[in-house]
Amino acid sequence: MNFLTDFFTLSFLRNALLIGLVAAPTLGVIGTLIVTKRIASLAGASAHAALGGMGIALYLARVGQLAFISPMHGAIAGAVGAAMIVGIISLRAKEREDTVIGVVWALGMSIGLLFLARTPGYVDWQGYLFGNILLIAEKDFLWMALLDGVVILPAVIFYRKIVAFFFDPEFAALRGIRGTACYLTILALTALTIVLLINLVGIILVIALLTLPAATAGCFARHLGTMMIAAAILAAIFVVVGVAASFWLCLPTGPVIVVTAGIVYLGALILRKFLR
Repeated sequence: MNFLTDFFTLSFLRNALLIGLVAAPTLGVIGTLIVTKRIASLAGASAHAALGGMGIALYLARVGQLAFISPMHGAIAGAVGAAMIVGIISLRAKEREDTVIGVVWALGMSIGLLFLARTPGYVDWQGYLFGNILLIAEKDFLWMALLDGVVILPAVIFYRKIVAFFFDPEFAALRGIRGTACYLTILALTALTIVLLINLVGIILVIALLTLPAATAGCFARHLGTMMIAAAILAAIFVVVGVAASFWLCLPTGPVIVVTAGIVYLGALILRKFLR
């Protein structure tokens, strides 16, 4: 009851829950694609490259007097750019994907930390690395809603093509579906989703929140669409429970959300084993 009272009286708590619910559909859609396609490590590289973009954006804003550049702009450029680099090199240069991902992962984070170190004034490193959903302002909802639409609409419009590409690439090619374009589009949407989640749980924990709801739903779902819907519902539940538990226990919100999702995922694995 105290939590419900605080929800209606404390704007930061209300914003945290609402922004988590706004992100839930994206988590369900993109998380399912990542888990099904097994590209979680690539998403990790994009997340760490987002830090590189944010560091450069902050540096340009403060040192270069380019006030119109925000960390969000840098995060989008870094995450999408890294995803495209990994995808194109893996497809065209025939390089080992894990090697390219490792290089982009390390370079992205290192560049970000170097630029943040040279940026004058106070820089909240922990906020970028671990997130702080309780500090989200109402103005951030516009960005979140915009990114939400950019991520979800293509996934809904091209759902059949995505299913064909995921489960039968040869059949998809015969039907005229461009596998390369489809793959790069999924990578770009994944990068945008990562940007959407940075304020929630930070760069370090973003992969966990992106994959755990989908992995939990995948323990029982038999169809891609069902898995997306179940993952979105689970993501919303994890955020609400995580925010409430962290507020009650006075613990960091992002880690509590991820631990909640991890416990449920382990429980789902055990339950599936007993149901077989």
